[in-house]
Amino acid sequence: MPVTFKQHTFPNGLNVIAEVDPAAHTAACGYFVKTGARDEAPPVMGVSHFLEHMMFKGTHDITSEDLNRRFDDLGARNNAFTSSEMTCFYASTLPEKLLDCVNLLGKMMRPALRQSDFDTEKGVILEEIAMYKDNPFWVLYEATVEKYFGSHSLAHRVLGTDETITALTRDQMQFYFDTRYSADNTTIALAGRMDFDRVIEEIDRVCSNWPKTGARREYLGSAAPGGPLLLKDEKVNRAYVLGLSEAPSMQDDRRFAASLLAQILGASENSRLHWALVETGLAEQAQASFDAHDGIGQYYVFASGDPDRLDEIWSVIEAQVAGLIESISTDDLDRLRNKIATATTVSGERPSDRMHRLGRIWATIGQYRPLEMDLDRIVGVTLDDLRAVHAAYPVRPRTVGRLLPAKTK
Repeated sequence: MPVTFKQHTFPNGLNVIAEVDPAAHTAACGYFVKTGARDEAPPVMGVSHFLEHMMFKGTHDITSEDLNRRFDDLGARNNAFTSSEMTCFYASTLPEKLLDCVNLLGKMMRPALRQSDFDTEKGVILEEIAMYKDNPFWVLYEATVEKYFGSHSLAHRVLGTDETITALTRDQMQFYFDTRYSADNTTIALAGRMDFDRVIEEIDRVCSNWPKTGARREYLGSAAPGGPLLLKDEKVNRAYVLGLSEAPSMQDDRRFAASLLAQILGASENSRLHWALVETGLAEQAQASFDAHDGIGQYYVFASGDPDRLDEIWSVIEAQVAGLIESISTDDLDRLRNKIATATTVSGERPSDRMHRLGRIWATIGQYRPLEMDLDRIVGVTLDDLRAVHAAYPVRPRTVGRLLPAKTK
């Protein structure tokens, strides 16, 4: 039997969407809240990620230990993530355990937010920030993104900073939760084998009293003019360079062509940058990627190598970017389309992957896009499509950040 899309909206605005597959051997559920780093006020930067941690500390009726034990008893694979765009809490399990997972996740979404837990977890968050400071790519990435986005809220760091997390109070977190974690700002996505009507009944029992707040995303701020950024760090001995440029948004159908364009330029294997920099031994890493956000998108170009050869590495990148669109052949496009079609189809066979895809798209643009539709769009990308998106969004970094050893001249 084919996969069937189901959708239900409760009176409080809570949306439930599902791809029901009677032939699946598993089922998956995710609670997607349309709130992330870009939705935070600058003084509370990092509160979304901090709150993600706090959700696992239990409710007024369920301790953190009981919460973890109950997921284990269900044999569930559960976790969460926070991004600039959204926060998600999810689980995969056997179909006969799905209702229990839906119930437990729903209860988890109304945490106690105890002061003692808040104080303890604040130290964990600060340790996590410190850990990422030891990752050269992450240090360069955050600084370059901040320079690129300027006053735009996508400049916000998902983890926050030492200053914002240290100053954050439990009451500020509670206000953020009460404002953003509302029924009408949440989407529940499911995929796999299930009785959808019974799932709706279970969600109604757990979530029908969730408030409706009218939460909305504000599209404020503008990107900075760009330009160079230079960082030096005595803890690094290699050189790193990262360039950002404009690209289509999640709402723009040109994102399919943009994704292919970025992969031709800088996929981890068999790309222009791989052959020009990694295979020649000039760079240790060289990649390009495309990231579509809500209302905006970016290309990223990254490389690392010998500090004395960084100028040479960047010159090669610029040459590859400049000659990219003229170098692409029909054979290049065919090979990449086939590769992506295979990866997309394999992913589509896993209810967990389908659930994540379903939730991310709906939480961002409020629409259902069947996997087959997107696959057709990918397979249908032509050389003219690549030329058109390149003309509108050339992969020409507007902001270029470099991270060098402290003693580099």
